[in-house]
Amino acid sequence: MIRKSLVLILSVASLVLSGCGQNSAPESSPAESAATTESAQGESPKNEGDATSGVTPASDSKETSGSALINAADAAVSYLGPAGTYTEEAAQFFFPETENMMPKGTVDEAIADVVEGRADYAVIPQENTLGGAVTNYVDALIKQKDVYVIGEVILPISQTLMGVPGAKIEDIKTVCSHAQGIKQSETWRKQHLPGVATEEMASTAAAAEYVAQQQDKSIAAIAAPGAAALYGLDILAENVQITDANKTRFYVLAAEEPEGDAFPRAVFVATCEANRIDDIIVEIHESGVELVTIHDRPEGSALGSYYYVIEVESEAGITQEQIDRISGIEEVRLVGRFNSVEKTP
Repeated sequence: MIRKSLVLILSVASLVLSGCGQNSAPESSPAESAATTESAQGESPKNEGDATSGVTPASDSKETSGSALINAADAAVSYLGPAGTYTEEAAQFFFPETENMMPKGTVDEAIADVVEGRADYAVIPQENTLGGAVTNYVDALIKQKDVYVIGEVILPISQTLMGVPGAKIEDIKTVCSHAQGIKQSETWRKQHLPGVATEEMASTAAAAEYVAQQQDKSIAAIAAPGAAALYGLDILAENVQITDANKTRFYVLAAEEPEGDAFPRAVFVATCEANRIDDIIVEIHESGVELVTIHDRPEGSALGSYYYVIEVESEAGITQEQIDRISGIEEVRLVGRFNSVEKTP
């Protein structure tokens, strides 16, 4: 009983630290969790230099630097667009040789491309340091049982305030961005743009495009730095996020489940009532893996019934025996196993 209670306490702490439930704002299109979560941007549309430079393993696994990247020039990659989002940057980083990038208006469309064979892979935002889980995108992954998580990209997020040429900060009356961009810049805006209105857009890139179209000095966008050049805007302020530690992680999806014991991470979905999750976590813990994150989403059929997205890891690599044991729990299904790579600033 003591051991069970301890594991439950640890799971709840993980739930809080992972930002579960923090992001309930609507966002169903070309966004990114600012990606950063949200979704996460550096220079967006076009990465300069070798995409494998600056890669560091995102966990303590023994994978070599950059080993998770897929160098497949003929791969078709669907991602949450439009051009200029952090999701595009994540896709280009993970697939450094691929030219067939297909931006989509929603995560559902990107996933459907993989399910229906139009794309080999899809890249979607998952979680952000400041905004927590991107719930709309988590929901899209939960409901789809024909794709698997086969990789993860972590990007540093540098939110940038931009306006039309000639605009100044004192001109700004409205700031447009994705819900994550608005949330992540809240502290900075209170200090430098008190009383300025905000307007949510489908993505940070969509916000930059909107500002460019309006040609109004009183409207500014918060987006990835590369969006300024892409849409002909001037950068008014850099790093307007709350912290320089702001990062977004993205899942890479495929139609086939990767096999083998070399993957340090795995993700499962448990479907159960809240009073059952502690037993499941104990069983997972006893399989020999460590809990990384857990997010809950309403299951939709009854009060108190939830989907739990559970990530686990093992430094030595999660074995097939451990995968089978966890997947053998009645309410649990495997969603994927993967390596994680992080792009350094």
